[in-house]
Amino acid sequence: MSATMITMDEPSGIGDAQRRIVDYLKRAGASTTTAIAGALGVTTQAVRPQLVELEERGLVKTETVVTGARGRPPVGWALSPLAIDLFPDRHSDLTVELLAMMRAELGEEALDRVLAARDAAHLRELQHRLEAEGIDAADIGGRVAVLADQRSRQGYMAEVIADGDDLLLIEHHCPVCAAATTCQSLCRNELELFRSVIGENADVERRQHLLSGDERCVYRIRARSSS
Repeated sequence: MSATMITMDEPSGIGDAQRRIVDYLKRAGASTTTAIAGALGVTTQAVRPQLVELEERGLVKTETVVTGARGRPPVGWALSPLAIDLFPDRHSDLTVELLAMMRAELGEEALDRVLAARDAAHLRELQHRLEAEGIDAADIGGRVAVLADQRSRQGYMAEVIADGDDLLLIEHHCPVCAAATTCQSLCRNELELFRSVIGENADVERRQHLLSGDERCVYRIRARSSS
């Protein structure tokens, strides 16, 4: 078994026989049960239960197979969109490489400008949502809720919980962890983005940080005294 092959010990693991089927469909596209069995050197009786299990897990789907022959085209099997998670994904590596090359070729200041432009775009998007939903500067809870929802859409698995008079914005996952490890500006800018979104009526403090060894990132939002 190769290093990239998914094993039964992994959360999304599939068995060796199913892995061979998935790999074949990735290369060949939609194929009949007979074609799959022939390519793998096994019987159709051996392939069918594996395909049924893969279908139950949402990894394959039935699909018409275009053969070019006359008559009604046969129905076969194809990978579903969920199956993409079974194959190597180097987008994190690519991001890290691009950040390193930008820093080397353009310099730290240029990289900071690019990141600042990215944050400004995110801030505009959030401000537009706040305006569209009629959430004013005094509504700290509403602003934090919009921020958490936006972050969840971006893959951070964010939630807001009350802690006395304060609010805690908790991010259970960091989809850009590899990039953030390489470029600390991402986390620094993130905190400033939160402060800009929540506004001057509250203080925002990062209390837990995944890159510091914590299990998640936690931000405490505390309303400022009006006196």
